[in-house]
Amino acid sequence: MNLGQPVGAADAGQRRAAGDVLADPTPSRPRVVLGVGGGIAAFKSCELLRRLTESGHDVTVVPTEAALRFIGAATFEALSGHPVRTGVFEDVPEVRHVRIGQEADLIVVAPATADLIARAAHGLADDLLTATLLTARCPVLLVPAMHTEMWEHPATRDNVALLRSRGVVVAEPASGRLTGVDTGKGRMPEAVEIAELARLLLARPDALPRDLTGTRVVVSAGGTREPLDPVRYLGNRSSGRQGFALARVAAQRGAEVTLVAAHTADLVHPAGVTVRRVGTAEELRQAVHEEAATADVVVMAAAVADFRPVDTAAHKIKKTDRDPDPVVLTRNPDVLAELVAKRRPGQLIVGFAAETGDPGADVLEHGRAKLRRKGCDLLVVNAVGEGGAFEGEDNAGWLLAADGTETPIPRGSKAQLAAVLWDAVHLLSD
Repeated sequence: MNLGQPVGAADAGQRRAAGDVLADPTPSRPRVVLGVGGGIAAFKSCELLRRLTESGHDVTVVPTEAALRFIGAATFEALSGHPVRTGVFEDVPEVRHVRIGQEADLIVVAPATADLIARAAHGLADDLLTATLLTARCPVLLVPAMHTEMWEHPATRDNVALLRSRGVVVAEPASGRLTGVDTGKGRMPEAVEIAELARLLLARPDALPRDLTGTRVVVSAGGTREPLDPVRYLGNRSSGRQGFALARVAAQRGAEVTLVAAHTADLVHPAGVTVRRVGTAEELRQAVHEEAATADVVVMAAAVADFRPVDTAAHKIKKTDRDPDPVVLTRNPDVLAELVAKRRPGQLIVGFAAETGDPGADVLEHGRAKLRRKGCDLLVVNAVGEGGAFEGEDNAGWLLAADGTETPIPRGSKAQLAAVLWDAVHLLSD
């Protein structure tokens, strides 16, 4: 197979003129083929299909015959708005086994079973899905789902390596409950995570190379909370989405990733990532220092509280309390500065700066000053407020390097920003 090459707009136009098989979407609706393999995780493909269609993608579902034993064709047709076929001898005059792959902007196969991965690796084309994979010249994302023993079998590992060598993105599976009483690595990631990877590949087909293999990465994410009493705390608006995206993209690029997560929104743990939960700035500090001792790259994306109360009330402070004591604050340690001071030779330290600008300086000037103060290798500067950076799905900013290089990061998904950062880390590591 020659997979993973993006489809040019001119080529796509010529193919449509030759014979339109997929319903012609508007130019703003990318054409996505959702392949579904015959595993119990096929039920998750319905949620993935819903997320893709509701976010504006034109999706054609191509299941295997085995997949239809888990999910009926009517379900896929109702959710996608397109007919469902499985064989190469259906709609022969339209040559669907060629046209679907030719006209796709992205192919996602979820779940990709061990059998389906083997057939794709060896170029078999005995049904509509495998024939579609052979004709595709767009990015291809295979999302494995199988028992741990199957995932770890040498045959599967060889097939995955072969596909990756050809430019196919084979996602890292999650760990957790499988079928029956079994648990382990091989669980299909959640639909929201697969949809995020799909959006990333549509924006940047080259965003997930395996260039971080052998690299140990630590990422901090979310906002710390400093308790005032058993009910209240000092905190911030960080959702943790950017840190989770950084961890997710790094893992899919081959890194061994530990995510030190403070308080976050209800986010799905990234597949293939070890997660350590913390609450306060001091807890985060301790966890990051422990993990950084053996890390090649440390990314401080968490919003760490600058201050904490000197004293925490043992009981809830009530409105009826007469003359409550004022809240006295003390400064928290500067975790990023500590990491820079303690870094080992060759270790890369990345910081984040959420800035608003003021009468004295704009956001970028504040970021430059912070880079000089902290001494880290890279600093991502975000403008916050009015929907910027915190809580939103997208992000933008600048990537500042210690050598003076400044790279604007245009607005896009937080996974896209993560890909830009890991590109820079890879270049610095070479």
